Amino acid sequence: MTHDKAIELDKQYMMQTYGRLPLVPAHGKGARLTDEDGKVYIDFTSGIGVNSLGFVDEGWADAVTKQLWKIQHFSNYYYSSPTGEVAEMLVKASGMKRAFFGNSGAEANEGAIKVARKYSYDKYGKGRATIITLCSSFHGRTVTTLAATGQDVFHDFFFPFTEGFKYVPANNLDALKEALTEDVCAVMAEPIQGEGGVNILTDDYMKALRSITEEKDILLILDEVQTGIARTGMMFGYQYSDILPDILTLAKGLGGGLPIGVFMVGEKCEATLSAGQHGTTFGGNPVAAAGAKEVLSRVCDDKFLFEIRDKGEYIRGRIKAWDLPNVGEIRGRGLMIGIQIKGESPKDVLHRAFDNGLLTLTAGSDVLRLLPPLTISYDEIDDGLTILKKSLESEG
Repeated sequence: MTHDKAIELDKQYMMQTYGRLPLVPAHGKGARLTDEDGKVYIDFTSGIGVNSLGFVDEGWADAVTKQLWKIQHFSNYYYSSPTGEVAEMLVKASGMKRAFFGNSGAEANEGAIKVARKYSYDKYGKGRATIITLCSSFHGRTVTTLAATGQDVFHDFFFPFTEGFKYVPANNLDALKEALTEDVCAVMAEPIQGEGGVNILTDDYMKALRSITEEKDILLILDEVQTGIARTGMMFGYQYSDILPDILTLAKGLGGGLPIGVFMVGEKCEATLSAGQHGTTFGGNPVAAAGAKEVLSRVCDDKFLFEIRDKGEYIRGRIKAWDLPNVGEIRGRGLMIGIQIKGESPKDVLHRAFDNGLLTLTAGSDVLRLLPPLTISYDEIDDGLTILKKSLESEG
C-alpha cells in the first residue's frame, strides 16, 4: 500500500470526520515513527496518550501475542483470568473497590453517569439526577458525554442532547457552591483538562471539591481518561491532591494501544449496579486486558513514575529557557504538557512541526499539547525538542 493510495481510499470510502494530516504510518519503535514514504517522525502525541509504552514495545507485544494464541474473545457470561488480574491491579493501585470494563473513555464516562444517577435514585428517589461539570471540560463524543462536556462548541447539531448537566468555571469554589442545588447528584471533573487546554485543577480546589461533595452526599466523579495510568507522573492525577473519588474513569494509556476503558467505583457505589443493569459485548476483552496487564506491570513502579516527572520537568525547563516571544505559559504535570502560543494559532505551529518531522497536538484555542510516550528516551526528547524549537522560531 503506497502513501498516496492509502489517502485516496480514505477520501473515497471513509466519512470525512477528521482533519487528517498527510501521514500514513508504516512502522515505529519507541517514539520514532516511519511513514510509507520513509520519512521519520518523533512522536510527541502517543496516539493522544494511548501508546503509553511507545511503538512496538517488546514486552507489550509479547503479552498481547501470547494471549492471541490462547483465545481472542469470549462472552462476558463467563469469567476472564486476564481481565480479573487487571481489575485487581487497578483496585490496589487506585484505592477504589470494583471495576467495570468497556472499550473507550466515552463509554467509561457513560457508565459513571449511570452509576451516579442510580446511586442517587436508590437513596433519594426521583428528581436528584443533575451532574455538574466544569467549563472547558471534555468527556466524550456520545450524545450524553457531549452534553456533559462543558464547551459550547460541542452543544450543536445533534439535538436533543441528554438533559441533566450544568457547568461551572474550574477552580471557582463560589460558583460550585452556588450550583449545588437539591437536584444535584454528582460533580464530574478532570484533574487536568486535556482537550480544554491542559488546565490544572489546583490541589486546594480538588480537596475542597472532595470535602463539599462528601458533606452533601454528592458523588465525585473524576475523569482520568487522559491523566490516568501514570501520564502525570503519578498513577492517577487525584493522588497529587491526596483525595479519593467515588467514581473514577480510565482509558487511553491503559491498553497500551488496544481499545479499553474502565469505570471504577468506591465503597459507596460498589453495589449500585446489579446483574442486567449495565453490560458490553467487547468490554474486558482478554487481548486488551493482556496489554493492560503489561502496561500496569511497568508503570506501577515508583522509579518509573519518578522518571516521568523528571522528563516532564526537563521538557518544560528546556522550552522555558528558549524564551521565545510566541511562547506564553508552559503548564502541565509529568508528560502532559501544554504550551500557550501567542500571536498565531497553535495549529500553525503543529503544521510546521509536522513538516519538520515532529508530531504534536493542540488543546483549547491557544495551546500546543505534548503527550509523549511514557517510555520516551532523553535522546528522543532532545531530537523532538530540536524540531519544536525550529518550528516555533519560524513563525510566519
